[in-house]
Amino acid sequence: MTFEPSDALQRVKPSATLAVTQKARDLKAKGIDVISLGAGEPDFETPDHIKEAAIDAIRRGETRYTAVDGIAELKDAIIKKFRRDNSLEYSVAQIHVAPGGKPVIFNAFAASLNPGDEVIIPAPYWVTYPEVVRLLGGEAVCVKTGIEDGYKITPDALAAAITPKTRWLILNSPSNPTGMGYSAADLRALADVLLKHPQVWIMTDDMYEHIVYGEFQFATIAQVEPRLLDRTLTMNGVSKAYSMTGWRIGYAAGPVGLINGMRKVISQTTSNACSISQWAAVAALNGNHTFLEARNAAFLRRRDLVLDWVNQCEGLVAPTPEGAFYVFADCAGAIGKTAPDGTMINNDNDFCSALLDAEAVAVVPGVAFGLEPGFRISYATSDDVLKEAGVRIKRFCASLVAK
Repeated sequence: MTFEPSDALQRVKPSATLAVTQKARDLKAKGIDVISLGAGEPDFETPDHIKEAAIDAIRRGETRYTAVDGIAELKDAIIKKFRRDNSLEYSVAQIHVAPGGKPVIFNAFAASLNPGDEVIIPAPYWVTYPEVVRLLGGEAVCVKTGIEDGYKITPDALAAAITPKTRWLILNSPSNPTGMGYSAADLRALADVLLKHPQVWIMTDDMYEHIVYGEFQFATIAQVEPRLLDRTLTMNGVSKAYSMTGWRIGYAAGPVGLINGMRKVISQTTSNACSISQWAAVAALNGNHTFLEARNAAFLRRRDLVLDWVNQCEGLVAPTPEGAFYVFADCAGAIGKTAPDGTMINNDNDFCSALLDAEAVAVVPGVAFGLEPGFRISYATSDDVLKEAGVRIKRFCASLVAK
């Protein structure tokens, strides 16, 4: 018998970022000197005090099943984190822990979406958002933003996108893939729109909260407008700031009814996150955060290095990110040109494919994030690698010939 995929599966596209990363690995396995700027993963090690906490947990025998949505000690650390960093107060009953940010999103939407419910997603977006919505039978309403607006949804665009079927709005700040952040003033303006539409819930993805630069001050919408607290799911995790991508811990806080629903979902899907990882996350949230300053300084240096060569490339332009570790480059100036091997650059996917073939540099096309023409550069790698990538990409852009 041949496998017949479900209707739900056919609504979902595979992760483009994982696909690019895997293609780069395959080329490297063939001996090709590939520079991969596709992965959204810090290149720093998990801090030692977090590793030691995990080792201690193993030695104590913390290796059994836990409560399906998190141990009490981690929930307490999360409550303290929200109070300390965001001036938000939550009870234990309002906290949800899952094996990563993606399960948090899945659990929330599985608990709340009905077929045909709409979820507003500003584009460019993290590739997972619309796919989870579609998998669960919802409608992803992707609202395109522009470089002139800092790749952020405006109050007018939000108001225009809301319909009687709107169930959720997703806000990601600082953003993957652009690195742009919503200021408190930006969120205040969006909150004014949302207050007029009480049926709309808000999911804030704050994964890059601690990776910010310059004068940008992180804020989250429930902090800016407390009247939205009872319909906001504030999501975060330990993956990015603490370099714990493989530990798989995401968490969120929200209204008790929603959290109860999410607990029911996780009880019949993944069950609890890894017990050892949960104890490591306790150490991460409760521990010393001074290491972040040096790491953010390194990310800032890399950001400026990338911006310098991107804006020297013919046909490319990029705004200055306020956080995360990505630059989203607009490549409209390269569309319609021809690569040295005769390939016509008709869109950003063509641009990225030709760049990989010609210069062995892997980046993710903007179409994967719902906005083209452009591409995402991850600068979570060494300065030397980024400098070499700049040489190759500038050379590639200079080689393109106008039709």
